[in-house]
Amino acid sequence: MTLEELRQKAGELGISLTDEMLSQLSQDAVLLREWNEKMNLTAITEPEEVYQKHFLDSLIPLGEAEIHGTVCDVGSGAGFPGIIWAIARPDLKLVLLEPTGKRVAFLNEVISQLKLQNVIAVNERAEDYAKQHRESFDAVTARAVAPLPVLAELCIPLLKKNGLFIAMKGSRGREEAAEARHAVSVLGAENEKMVDTSLESGDLRTNLIYRKVKSTPAEYPRPYARIHKKPL
Repeated sequence: MTLEELRQKAGELGISLTDEMLSQLSQDAVLLREWNEKMNLTAITEPEEVYQKHFLDSLIPLGEAEIHGTVCDVGSGAGFPGIIWAIARPDLKLVLLEPTGKRVAFLNEVISQLKLQNVIAVNERAEDYAKQHRESFDAVTARAVAPLPVLAELCIPLLKKNGLFIAMKGSRGREEAAEARHAVSVLGAENEKMVDTSLESGDLRTNLIYRKVKSTPAEYPRPYARIHKKPL
């Protein structure tokens, strides 16, 4: 996929990518490849693949859900979807939450080089960050971080009531949704929709969109070891 093809696909999603945004995306792909030589960010480094499997994949939820205001990208990694959302939607205010210091250094370099004013990277675990920032975001998202019963406990406590939790999943998305039904309910959210998409490569993506309908009980999130050992 070329940058122009990415712009066309984004347009089909209702997202208008300007020339400046395309330049930023191109620069992000270059930085991703450079930094990937010294640390493990992604197995996908060829620009054409990056544009499709990382950038387009990151943009798809913006066309599926009404996302506005403050957004937290949990386990942002190489900045997907957070950096891409920051580029495509300068009206959003984003926090990229990443527990690995080296990846935060990469994210800060991208933010600096691309001159992004609407995003910050924070070197902290989600369950610790929630202690001071509980129920403070309009939307929380995560891509390829953890199984959904675990992920829900890391993300939903950060959401304001009526906010959206967007879990970006692969081919097991609907199965994970079934496995996480109890956890999501306990944490105060309910499923609003599930959207399946196939990339041109044939890879299946399922985005699970949840609405927070009541406050999360105070005992969540638990310490990560307990979340991992005994998911809700």
